[in-house]
Amino acid sequence: MPVGTPTLRLATIEDVEAIEALMKASTRDLFPRVYSEEQTRSSMEHIAVPDPMLIEDGTYFVIEVDGELVACGGWSRRDKLYTGSGTGATDARLLDPATESARVRAMFVRSDWTRRGLGTLILEASVEAAKTEGFRTLSLMSTMPGLPLYEKYGFVIVARVDIAMPDGTAIAGASMEKPVM
Repeated sequence: MPVGTPTLRLATIEDVEAIEALMKASTRDLFPRVYSEEQTRSSMEHIAVPDPMLIEDGTYFVIEVDGELVACGGWSRRDKLYTGSGTGATDARLLDPATESARVRAMFVRSDWTRRGLGTLILEASVEAAKTEGFRTLSLMSTMPGLPLYEKYGFVIVARVDIAMPDGTAIAGASMEKPVM
């Protein structure tokens, strides 16, 4: 059976259930390559969770093939860096494009669609949108499975960190930045 062409579009609220299923499947399938069973389970619960604010803001993308979501991700003009961080008092605060970095958020690719350029397609769309709004830099918190994509795209590691989940589990991660060109 031929496979259709991947199509990038903005996510809608109607996509939330499919986005969550994609996030959890991606985490379940890809995280065990670098994280323990406990870390993977915790990540599925605390990281693989859609943030409706990204969708409402019109900054979150999905890629679909033949009507199925195979990748998702986007950027944010708000203060929250990543979902696993829990809820913070300034999460909804709008960032100042002149002095603060836009956030790359919630990038997930279905395991059978990795290494096909889908993450790059989402990053390109995110960079263009952030640049249009005047942002000069992007920042993100990478899990280890995403690190090769971000490094290939030009993000540099600012710090290696342990990402603490609300349940006390921690996973290795990297704080990264990239200038918007």
